[in-house]
Amino acid sequence: MSTRLSPGDPAPDFTLADADGKPVALADFRGRRVIVYAYPAAGTSGCTKQACDFRDNLRYLDSAGLAVVGVSPDKPAKLAKFRDEQGLTFPLLSDPDREVLTAYGAYGEKQLYGKTVTGVIRSTFVVDAEGLIEQAMYSVKATGHVAKLRRDLGV
Repeated sequence: MSTRLSPGDPAPDFTLADADGKPVALADFRGRRVIVYAYPAAGTSGCTKQACDFRDNLRYLDSAGLAVVGVSPDKPAKLAKFRDEQGLTFPLLSDPDREVLTAYGAYGEKQLYGKTVTGVIRSTFVVDAEGLIEQAMYSVKATGHVAKLRRDLGV
């Protein structure tokens, strides 16, 4: 089981390829709060609902000074197709080796239909402007999570 992050912990730095293969680093967001959310697979029903929920709430999050990035093990080409099909306007990052997901505690054992499996643990992290974890939420629901996040953040 990977280590879970807590408020006040330094957010693990990363540089990952986006859907177009361009590098995006956590450091690119320094000075601004960013929501980093981990999801299992682009194009699946739950991940599509979650991504569209972020897309539909992006203006509220952005006006509150929050950027959004999604991280999954998918290759950039699959992320580009997902982004284009769903009209997503925030970066989707590719972590095929699951190193970043593991560093964030978002990859490991989880329960799936009553069985223990190893995979991406749907998680959301709010990273503050200095690069520290403000919130770390694990095993979140695909539906309704963004509304809860907005309530928790007062957005």
